[in-house]
Amino acid sequence: MKKNQCKENLNSDIGSVVIVGGGTAGWMTAAGLCSVLSPLGLDITLIESEQIGTVGVGEATLPHIRFFNQRLGIDENTLMKATKATYKLGIEFKDWGKLGDSYIHPFGDFGVPEQLGPESLFHHYVTRAENEGLSLNMDEFSLPVMAARQGRFQYPHPDLSNVLSTFGYAYQFDAGLYARFLREFCEKRGVKRIEGRVDEVSQNAESGKIKSVTLEDGLSISADFFVDCSGFRGLLISQALKTPYQDWTKYLPCNRAVTAACEAVGPTLPYTRATAKKAGWQWRIPLQHRVGNGYVYASDFISDEDAESSMLADLEGPQISDAKRLRFTTGQRQKAWVKNCVAIGLSGGFLEPLESTGIYLIQEAITNFIEMFPTTSDYDVDRDEYNRIMDIEFERVRDFLLLHYVATTRTDSPFWKHLTSMDLPESLAHKMDLFKSTGRVVTYETGAFKKPSWIAVYYGQNIVPNYTAPMHQSFSMSDLQNNLKKTKSEIFDAVKTMPSHDNFIDQHCRA
Repeated sequence: MKKNQCKENLNSDIGSVVIVGGGTAGWMTAAGLCSVLSPLGLDITLIESEQIGTVGVGEATLPHIRFFNQRLGIDENTLMKATKATYKLGIEFKDWGKLGDSYIHPFGDFGVPEQLGPESLFHHYVTRAENEGLSLNMDEFSLPVMAARQGRFQYPHPDLSNVLSTFGYAYQFDAGLYARFLREFCEKRGVKRIEGRVDEVSQNAESGKIKSVTLEDGLSISADFFVDCSGFRGLLISQALKTPYQDWTKYLPCNRAVTAACEAVGPTLPYTRATAKKAGWQWRIPLQHRVGNGYVYASDFISDEDAESSMLADLEGPQISDAKRLRFTTGQRQKAWVKNCVAIGLSGGFLEPLESTGIYLIQEAITNFIEMFPTTSDYDVDRDEYNRIMDIEFERVRDFLLLHYVATTRTDSPFWKHLTSMDLPESLAHKMDLFKSTGRVVTYETGAFKKPSWIAVYYGQNIVPNYTAPMHQSFSMSDLQNNLKKTKSEIFDAVKTMPSHDNFIDQHCRA
């Protein structure tokens, strides 16, 4: 189909898109665009070089990835087998509030269905009971937490009145295999892949828009619109369009990571683990064929050599890959969409993987770009709205990540002393003050983490409200105690009916 025919079908001045860079971001972008816009005639080309490595450590995800794959029409079991994936019910945080602590941030609610609603009061009842002298553990009131602790998994129950409906799930997969899977998906749907390295970017002398990119072998490729998925290099958004980067190191000082894979020891657990260390934290992500590990740290507080030694010393099994070191600056591109280019993935910003938000931010960028796909060459309104929404997404993820670091009593190393003395962004300070004072969680429509997520971290790291409003005093203490006991029992009995995580994988998606 000729480009002018493409534009007629799309009812748009944009008939062709070039994606610079592959990896997870590039192939997710290609998959999203080709599934929605290729049937209307959009011409999509992706340029990548096998010689340029990808970061490739984004192995843990949030539940949103399931819906992205569903929109593409991808069968979940097929994807799980192809990526050697496991299921994920949440993230365990060890030693964050204080040394010896452990809690799980679950993908689900606290309490049982009859206690749930748009503004669930359940955590207020727990607070009241604790204020009256009862010793409670918030984990025991979450079905996904208790299932994760016991290494169990099943799909959520379709009946929303059933306690087995009170959770979601995500994946832990090999990001390189996911990109390869999506490449096959895209090429079957007409996406053209070109092997090569971009050597030159040509821009319109008057408008500054990108006209074409030229590869090392001299091949020139033009398009109406460009997507920068070139990683930290920001080949288009930074090097060509000179878009500044907002550095958030003052809030999130970790700026390096060292990674390695090891053999698994014991059952495959349905959750990711993040263990706080003296200069950062270490992840553990179990896949079907290996366990991914990495130490995210601040170079001002530990050397690269000591960080690597510390990470390797904590591997649970024999090391099966060389250690790989990464450097990054936490922050966000000042504008992700500039002229006729949008930056998606690491070129648009990076927030450390503490809550597995890397692929989520890629997914949100793709979804918003498709929804605002320009219909004319004058797309200032679409561009400004896209940038506004992505600013909100990044800021709210930043605040949630920072909460883990500052909701602590740890002072056992210079790193933790630095974090407990930092000035907070006003947006996070407001959220924390409101919760401490009233138990209320700031809610919003846009953003990855909703009320149960904030409650999990607040309570898990020992931030408990000082006040229980009269509306939460409707039960007598005797009735409240009985209801909490009944809730724990109902969750415990439901978890016992679930198969083990490994057995569920064996039944549905063993690679």
